[in-house]
Amino acid sequence: MNAHGLPGTAGTDGPLITDGIPGTNGPLLTDRLPGTDGRAGVGQELAGRLALVTGAGRGIGEAVVAALVERGARVLATDLDPGGIDALAAKYGDSGETGTKGRAEQEKYGDQVTVRSLDVTDAAAVEALIAEAEDTLGPLDIAVNVAGILRCSDVVDLTDEDWAAVFAVNTTGVFHVSRSAARRMADRGRGSIVTVASNAAGIPRAGMSAYAASKAAAVMFTKCLGLEVGSRGVRCNTVCPGSTRTEMQRAMWAAAGLPDEEGARRVIEGDPATHRTGIPLGRIADPADVADAVAFLVSDRARHITLHDLYVDGGATLRA
Repeated sequence: MNAHGLPGTAGTDGPLITDGIPGTNGPLLTDRLPGTDGRAGVGQELAGRLALVTGAGRGIGEAVVAALVERGARVLATDLDPGGIDALAAKYGDSGETGTKGRAEQEKYGDQVTVRSLDVTDAAAVEALIAEAEDTLGPLDIAVNVAGILRCSDVVDLTDEDWAAVFAVNTTGVFHVSRSAARRMADRGRGSIVTVASNAAGIPRAGMSAYAASKAAAVMFTKCLGLEVGSRGVRCNTVCPGSTRTEMQRAMWAAAGLPDEEGARRVIEGDPATHRTGIPLGRIADPADVADAVAFLVSDRARHITLHDLYVDGGATLRA
């Protein structure tokens, strides 16, 4: 990567000129990203890097894989759900497990994606897969924790089993993956870890105590890790989505007896009865909105950002 510096500084290809800022008489100048066509955030800015993405089979995880490969990264895409594994294999090609050959994007990205099954609650399995990946694919540069589950219940009705299951995936799973990745990244003096949490980590949600608590724990864990490994060149950040058009969100609407569009309308408007604010931007996020935030944080454009929560919720939490 070229050195980041002032426009015209030696070692850069010159500034990227974008629309001027209203009220100024000059353009906004930023560093040009090598391998791009002049548009920040696109091109091959992650070329040559290896990324691990958990929960990659559907929704936000699937979108993260797409965002990273579009930017040139090679991706080890993992999921536990057989349906998610099959979907990834069909999209990108031979998984090495199912033998399924892909169609849609195999020709363009098939050689960039390796698909594997992974249970993030199994520490030994996580360690074994990352060790195998480093032996066969190369050094791990990026780890993105997306795997997560949701169990909704008022606290007085919440079972021990549901509480434990949510924390096992959403918090302990993040610990397992991040620990194995950070050990190797810190030894090499470089790397980026991103945990996809939730805006529920930052604002109370009725009926979501286990989920919110598990995500809040994952956020603080990621920050603590970042504090420990920052001096060794590893950045650790979190992305906190709000309501996003995923199967998890649709399942919540279905459980309430709401069709998708009615569920979306109610979320956007807010619900005073449950003390829930609406969404100031007036729309439900798409998975790609979250994936683009992840792609930014793992790139060199975010090279001086660590221990940061990036909320992608349309302003829903009002950053309370």
